[in-house]
Amino acid sequence: MTKFLIRWAINTLALYIAVQIVPGINFGGPWVDLLWVALISGLLNALVRPLLKFLTCPLIVLTLGLFTVLINTAILMLTSSLSASFGLDFSVDGFWPALLGSLVISLVSVVMSVIFKDELKGKKK
Repeated sequence: MTKFLIRWAINTLALYIAVQIVPGINFGGPWVDLLWVALISGLLNALVRPLLKFLTCPLIVLTLGLFTVLINTAILMLTSSLSASFGLDFSVDGFWPALLGSLVISLVSVVMSVIFKDELKGKKK
């Protein structure tokens, strides 16, 4: 359960930083709504992303993994669509903001996962 909460917090922080940095990614609600957007994003990453990676495996191999950036972009755009359908004020204004936002989210997630690696592995200091 702790691992889930840490990942959720990392995803929320990554989305918040993307909203602050990337023009075209907009959020206009209370911070609790950003937690819900992060949950939607996490569920899409857990459920849809593996399917997309499996279906596009030849393209991923052909582009030496760079196609996963487009998968992350699609997941961010899908997060925007699902968030709007749940009444959350999170939007992505197009492909280029989604691409840049997915890069920012990935970078922040990697950095934060390195910082919290012991907690995510379940090791105690």
